[in-house]
Amino acid sequence: MFYHAYNNYLENAFPYDELRPLTCDGQDTWGSFSLTLIDALDTLLILGNSTEFQRVARLLQDRINFDIDVNASVFETNIRVVGGLLSAHLLSKKAGVEVDVGWPCTGPLLRMAEEAARKLLPAFQTPTGMPYGTVNLLYGVNPTETPVTCTAGVGTFILEFATLSRLTGDPVFEEVAKKALRALWKTRSEIGLVGNHIDVLSSKWVAQDAGIGAGVDSYFEYLVKGAIMLQDEELMLMFSEYDKALKNYTKFDDWYLWVQMHKGTVTMPVFQSLEAFWPGMQSLIGDLDNAMKTFLNYYTVWKQFGGLPEFYSIPQGYTVDKREGYPLRPELIESAMYLYRATGDPTFLKMGHDALESIEKISKVECGFATVKDVRDHKLDNRMESFFLAETVKYLYLLFDPDNFLHNSGSQFDTGGVLNADCILGAGGYIFNTEAHPLDPAALHCCSRGRQEFLEVEEMMLDLKNSHLHSRSPSNIGQAAQGDTKNEIEIGPVTESDKKKRKAPILSCPSQLFTTKLSVLGQVFSDDT
Repeated sequence: MFYHAYNNYLENAFPYDELRPLTCDGQDTWGSFSLTLIDALDTLLILGNSTEFQRVARLLQDRINFDIDVNASVFETNIRVVGGLLSAHLLSKKAGVEVDVGWPCTGPLLRMAEEAARKLLPAFQTPTGMPYGTVNLLYGVNPTETPVTCTAGVGTFILEFATLSRLTGDPVFEEVAKKALRALWKTRSEIGLVGNHIDVLSSKWVAQDAGIGAGVDSYFEYLVKGAIMLQDEELMLMFSEYDKALKNYTKFDDWYLWVQMHKGTVTMPVFQSLEAFWPGMQSLIGDLDNAMKTFLNYYTVWKQFGGLPEFYSIPQGYTVDKREGYPLRPELIESAMYLYRATGDPTFLKMGHDALESIEKISKVECGFATVKDVRDHKLDNRMESFFLAETVKYLYLLFDPDNFLHNSGSQFDTGGVLNADCILGAGGYIFNTEAHPLDPAALHCCSRGRQEFLEVEEMMLDLKNSHLHSRSPSNIGQAAQGDTKNEIEIGPVTESDKKKRKAPILSCPSQLFTTKLSVLGQVFSDDT
């Protein structure tokens, strides 16, 4: 399935963003980045094709240019381009790429990801810190750009931007992502809900429908995954409060409806296909009972049509007018993969098999796989979104490949770091961004810890030098002659402020301070000889 789509993209659509499978040609959709190639890069390695991974990585480095006069979606560029490049960078050593000294804290794909992300930073220059939805990659935000952005477009940056900050040492990315999250948190209603679209200049809600689907979905996803990846209690607290409000006001018979964010009254009793990520996300916080019940509801819709329509009326049990399409989205398959990993229940393999058969039977054409225009009669549309190769095929493959390296539980690992230190990498616990690009949390810890230790060594050497100069000054030579000949350099105690700065976050394994590691080896003396 993957290679039928991928090879047809290369033959018929490259260097355009996406393949048009019915006419066997290509089109630019999200910014003219050869987007399908970036989105599919880590999938190549997950399928075991390191040779093609290496070829494409070189090709992207030679061809992709972000200094172009293009209006790009800030949200889509982040999750697909920045996320795809970061993931490929972190997997490049496993793919057999000859990496830079100091990898994963440096490297060409990381530099490309950073360059792309810097093009998005002007969008965050608002009074609230919440970003505009669109930015021109050459000129910044257009003066006539609308300030109205969807909730997900504000709150879906922390994974990619924090990864960039921790790997590169530049805090600006994580800072703007955190500021946007906190600004959004402050706008929730009296009953604890957020709406669908917000004015990023005034913080006023423009669309006040609250739910877990389109326009909101990945905001909640990134609170959970950001909390896990960064060991951030603040983010988990935010999600926990939202989760309570969502269960109180939007949940009915294990479906999640849309309600008015201030009153809690139902506005749309529909299920949206994008909501199908929710059970998988619930599995990450151990809420398996609720996840199973909701998943089974969604699975009944799949079995009814052979795919999930964009909107499904829960009271009528049927599609909603003009929302009957299925663009080969991954969300239900994603949840099946997570829940199968958590429970081992063969129901999820059955769902995966159904999805595989449906997609092959309904959407496969000579030049790839086509979007289903209408799930009722299975008419097709002339588009294959890049997420088909980034997410849908990837999650299906991972569902049926229990021994894939991404499922690693710590039995295998690699090493690396800023100072060629003893960083453990690739040992599992990968966090998928909302475009299914896996990120290794250990790399973030490795690079930030490596830089901290580098600074501590630098500081210690400076102290040694200053102490030595002080001990050799005329005023101190006499004192030394009078018997003060001990030249031992004491490593001072860690202050309370130091402890607060270096406190191990919840759920993480505390790392020893560099000075503590030295004291295990013995005390440090200056050499006067």
